[in-house]
Amino acid sequence: QVQLAESGGGLVQTGGSLRLSCAASGRTLYTYVMAWFRQAPGQEREFVARINWSGGSPYYAESAKGRFTISRDNAKPTVYLQMNGLKPEDTAVYYCASGLSAFRYDYWGQGTQVTVSS
Repeated sequence: QVQLAESGGGLVQTGGSLRLSCAASGRTLYTYVMAWFRQAPGQEREFVARINWSGGSPYYAESAKGRFTISRDNAKPTVYLQMNGLKPEDTAVYYCASGLSAFRYDYWGQGTQVTVSS
């Protein structure tokens, strides 16, 4: 089992920044790939960014490119999502996920709310 705990969400104005954190515990083998997803009210959950164990080859959704940066600290282990230039359309619950593959995420956090006011 892996436990994922997100933090860092909140209310921010358009153009502001937030840094989300996701602390993992348990069988960290299953944190080989860690990712962020988000779900806005009335919308399906969507992929935001992912990163593998080495920290190389981070991958972003088009909506996140150039504004968001995913990183990880394997010593903790924790994954981060630095979000800059936030827009009202970024408002959502942000979820951390982990797994052995970029195509399957076995563990999910409870989510952290991000609200961007216009």
